[in-house]
Formats: sequence, structure tokens, C-alpha cells
Amino acid sequence: WGLLLLAAALGATAAARCPAPCICDNLRAHVLCLNGSLMAIPDTIPELTKKLDLRGNSFMAIPAGAFLATPYLTHLDLQHCKVERLEEGAFRGLGRLVYLNLASNSIALLYQESLDGLSSLQQLILEGNRIEEIQPGAFGHLGSLTVLDLRANALVYLPDMVFQGLQVLRWLRLSHNALHVLGSEAFAALPALRRLSLDHNELQALPGEALARLDGATWLDLGHNPITYVAEEALAMASLRHLFLDHASLQDVAPDAFARSPQLRMLDLRENQLQGLPPLAGAGGLARVSLDGNPLLCSCLLRPFHNWLARARVQAEGACAAPPALRGRSLDSLKPPEMRCSRPRPPPSPATLPERPRAAGTTQCPQGCVCSPDFHHGSCENRDLREIPQDFPRDTRLLDLRRNTFRTVPPDAFPGLKELVSLHLQSCSIEVLHPGALRGLESLVYLYLADNRLSTLVAAAFEGAPQLAYLDLDHNAFTRVPRGAFQLLPNLISLHLQHNAIEELVEGDLAGARDLRWLYLAWNAIRRIAPAALAPTKVLEKLQLEGNHLAEVPTAALQGLPTLSELKLSRNPIKHMGDSAFLPVASSLQHLFLDNMGLEWISPCAFTGLGPKIRSLYLESNKMSNIPDMSNFTGLEILNLQDVPFHCDCQLLPLSRWINKLNIRVGATCGSPTEVRGLKVKFSTPFQTCPGWGQGEALEVNPNKTKAARKPSKKKRSGKSPARGFNKSRA
Repeated sequence: WGLLLLAAALGATAAARCPAPCICDNLRAHVLCLNGSLMAIPDTIPELTKKLDLRGNSFMAIPAGAFLATPYLTHLDLQHCKVERLEEGAFRGLGRLVYLNLASNSIALLYQESLDGLSSLQQLILEGNRIEEIQPGAFGHLGSLTVLDLRANALVYLPDMVFQGLQVLRWLRLSHNALHVLGSEAFAALPALRRLSLDHNELQALPGEALARLDGATWLDLGHNPITYVAEEALAMASLRHLFLDHASLQDVAPDAFARSPQLRMLDLRENQLQGLPPLAGAGGLARVSLDGNPLLCSCLLRPFHNWLARARVQAEGACAAPPALRGRSLDSLKPPEMRCSRPRPPPSPATLPERPRAAGTTQCPQGCVCSPDFHHGSCENRDLREIPQDFPRDTRLLDLRRNTFRTVPPDAFPGLKELVSLHLQSCSIEVLHPGALRGLESLVYLYLADNRLSTLVAAAFEGAPQLAYLDLDHNAFTRVPRGAFQLLPNLISLHLQHNAIEELVEGDLAGARDLRWLYLAWNAIRRIAPAALAPTKVLEKLQLEGNHLAEVPTAALQGLPTLSELKLSRNPIKHMGDSAFLPVASSLQHLFLDNMGLEWISPCAFTGLGPKIRSLYLESNKMSNIPDMSNFTGLEILNLQDVPFHCDCQLLPLSRWINKLNIRVGATCGSPTEVRGLKVKFSTPFQTCPGWGQGEALEVNPNKTKAARKPSKKKRSGKSPARGFNKSRA
């Protein structure tokens, strides 16, 4: 009875703390504050609340740390709350949240840290907002997300790697946007994706290059796009089974269009402009084709397709529109002799396809370009231009000039574009960005200059573009970081210099980049980073150095980076790791990548200072036979130890026991002795003869033993690549 009275008292206390306009169900830990007049997130919601429904309020912005008082939330509904901004860190502290619904708000931009702290989130609903552009890295912290819903926004362009970090995402919904440009690597970071919805957009051609990155996708919806032709081998998706191209503008499909999608079973071509189809010989596994709503001409020209349907045993749905004698007849009811030709007419070829008319209201647009006034978007992509065109509408916000041959960007190249936010100049053979080239672009946030021939930059090139935050210089010809070039960019947040030929970082290279948060230097030839090279970047959070020539951890260069949370050193030839390698960033580091380096030995004290803040550690594909003790890595959620040749002797027994207690999967296997090679470290077989076998607790590891380097690792994680992590189960 005493316990019951205590429980009742606690329940009464919780009820008393329930915010006035809300209803609190303490038994189920649910709180509902529906359709009220709340202007801010209530701070008196019971701490143990698991489901919080705030639909129909008026928050305008979700401030940083808005839900720190409710750390046990698993479901949060913020639909129809007039939200315009998600401040950085808005959801920090919600490590248990699995469902977040932000549909039907007015969010226009996703910042990288807007979704920070949601490490367990599985479903994110952003349908019906005003999102025009997604900042790189916006989803980088959502490693558990399986469903992302971005329907009914204002997206016009998807840049490369925009979904980086979504390693377990299975369904991406991009329907009802205005997409008509997809970066070739837009979907490159989605290894687990199975379903992609791109229907109801403005794609004028099948984006084969971008889709080819989706090896595991089985379902693709491209319906309701103005696609007129599907070319030879246009779609290379190894696992695709269901393809929707209905309600498009298709007039022809090449015979081998789907030859590189061997698993395709269902093809939906309803409501197009197809008068016929060739035999789709390349689609050997096809079982059903839907052609309802097409103006099928059931003449002799359709016989090859009709015969192929019979031979391949493909079910076809559709009816003849002509000739009059066969109008309304279903395809499966036709006999070959009925399909006659009175006046043969060849099927349309791509060369004869009519050009899609421009949208209304595009009178102010350079010749050969397309301007979309509804979405403030201009495009002259791949028009063989030698000079940058002018006279774009003054309210243009996104300008796509990729794949031309400009060679230089002269001063004042973009007059009158004060509202321009995003400028794409990739693959334009640009060698020189002249001083004043960006003058007047006072609203410019994104500048994409990848795949050019730039080898140097001067600060004056960025004069007049003070808001520039994202600068992409990947795949150029830089042999060093352009020293002092960022002096006039006080708001620079993200700098991409990957796939260049940079050999070292020296003091002064990053002068002026005081607000830089993300620095991408992967796949260069960097051998040395001077101790003061990164000193100007006091708020740096992410440093990617993958695929360089570093022979040791640049410990001295990490001094003075108090906010660094992610460090990627993968694929550098670091064979030995000494004491206190990461001590300068031990208080902030959360994600550490040390995979595929050929590591042979790690000092028992290499991880000194690192502890509960570490959330993910990647050590796969190395050569060491043991790892340091990580017993204080209590916050670890991901540890990849695949392809590490552990020596499974008795000194590894504590590691084996610890692995067996984890709620995360670990890929650690024995490399020696020979008799246990290939066995999982967590299995007991190699350790049954060890002293202490059968005791309830794991042995303590003495770092002073002979094989001190072979120390038991604490928490581990496995997967075929560092992309696939496993989350801890949470209470």
C-alpha cells in the first residue's frame, strides 16, 4: 500500500506540472497540446513524457535546446505550427526520439546543426514546407533514419552528397517539388535505399547518372515528369524491380533502355504519348507493362512488340487507339494478322521529338537558356557557351551554368543578381576567377566551382559576396590551399577542397576563415599539416583528411580546436599510433575514422583523454592484432572492427566477454591462431581453456603485461563499411 500511495503521489505531482492548455496521460506518458495558442515550447512538460503532440500551435521558431527538459521523448509532432526556422541545436538532447513530424510548416532552409542530437531518429516528416535548398550535411547526424519525407517543398536542385550520413535510409520521398537538376552524386551516400519517389517534379530527362548510384533500390517513381524519351541503357539500377514513368510526356523508348536493370519486373507507362514500343529485349525479367491511356497505333509497326510480349510472357495492359477497326481492343486480345499497315509511319525518333515549350513569363532570359519565374531558377546547363550570359531575371535565386566552357569569370560577371543564393559553375573549364568576379552578389550563399582548372585564388575574387557560406572547389588543380583567399568571406562555413593535389597545410593558409565549421580536404596528397595551420578555424567541427599521405596523426595541428567533433583520417598510411594522439580534441571529439590505414600497432595510451563523448569509432580493415582498452567509452554507439586480424588468445577474453554484453553488433573476427581463424571474437570457443573461464565477470586487463598492445576494446560495432552503424538500444 505504501508503494501505491507513493505512485499516486508521484502521478499527482506530474499532473500538477502539466501545462495549462495540455492534456497529460501519465500512465502512457503522452502529452497533447493541440490547436492552442502556444507561442513557445512549454517548459513544464513532465520529464518522463514519451509522446508529445503539439500540432496547431504558433511557435515560428524552434530555439536551441527547446526539448532539453524532456529527454525521454520518442515521438514528437509539430505539424501546422507555423514554424519558419529550426535553430541549430533545436532538438539537442532528444537521443531517444524515433519519430519527428514537421509537416505543413514554413521552413525554408535546413542548417547542418538543425537536426543535431537525433541519433535514434527513424522517421522525419518535412512534407509541405518551403524548403528550396538543403545545406550540405543537414542530415549528417541522422544515422538511424529509415524514412525521409520531403514532399511538397520548393526544391529545384539536389547537389552532390546532399544526403550524406543517411546510411540506413530506406525510403526517400521527393514528390511534388520542382526538381529538374540532380547532381551526379546526389544519391551516392544512400547505400541502404530501397524506395525513391521523384514523381511530380520537372525532370525533362531520366537522371540516369544520379540513379546509377542506387545499387540496392527496388522501387523508383518518376511519374508526372515531362520526360519525352528514354535513351539506350538510360537506367543502370541493378536491383530495380518496380519503375513508374506514368503521366509523363514519353513519345519513345529505346529497345535497350532498361538493359542495365536486369531485375526489372513491373514497368508503368500509363498516360503517356506512346503510339507504340519496340521489343524491350534488354529487360529480360520483365513480367508486366502497363500502357493504359496511350494513343497506341495497333498496326504492323506494333507487331514486333506484340510478338515479344508473347515470347517473353510479359503481361501488357493497354488498348488500341487506332486504327478505327481496332479502337478499344486490348493488346492481349489482338492477333498478328489483324495488325495491318495501310500507310506505314515510323515511330518517332529522338531527333524529331518536339522541344518542350518554355514556361510562361520567361521573356527576360538569355537566348538558349531556360528561366523559371515560379521558382526563381535560371539554367544554361551544357549549352556550349564560351561567355557567361547576362540579362537573367533580377529575382533569380538559383543559377545553373554547369558544363559550359567559360575558362575565365571576368569582373562583374553577374550584374543585377542581388537576390542570387546559389550559383553552379561546375565543369566549366574555369582557370581564373578574376578580382570582382562575384561583385554585386550580396545574397550569394552557395558557390559551386567543382571540376574546373583553378590552381589559385585571390581574396578580391570574392569581393561583394560577403554572405558566401558554402564554397565547393573539389576536383580542381590546387597544389596548396589558396593562402589568404578567404579574408573577405566572414561567413564561410563549409569549404570543399577534395580531389586536388594539395601537398601540405601551412600557417596562414586559412587566414580569415574564422567561422569555418566544415573543412573537406580528402583525396589530396597532404603529407604535413603545420602546427598552426588550422589555428584560424577556432569553431571547426568537422575535418576530413581521408585518402592523403599522412604518416602520423597530426596531433599538434589539432591544438586550439575546442569544438572539433568529427575527424576522418581513413586511408592514410599511418602504421603506428602513439600516445595521446587525440588529446587536444579529447573534450569535443565524437566521431573518429581510422579505417583502411594499414594500422599495425596502437599504443595502449593512444586514446588518452577520449571517453564518454565518443559516439562512433571506425577501425575496420587494419592490421593490428588488438586494440587499447576503451572501458570509459560509455557513450559509444558505433564501432566497426571488421577485417581486423585479432589474436584470440587468453588476453582477449575480456574483450570477448564485453562484446557479448553489448546491444550493438560487432564484426570482430579472429585472425590467429590458425585453428580459430574466422571465428567471431564474441564466440566462446577460443577462450574455453583460459584461466578464469566461467567466472561471472570479465578479467581486468593489465596494461603492463607482455603483450600490452593487445588490450581489450570496449564497445564495438560492425558492418561492411563505416557507413553501416548499429545504434544502442535505449531504455
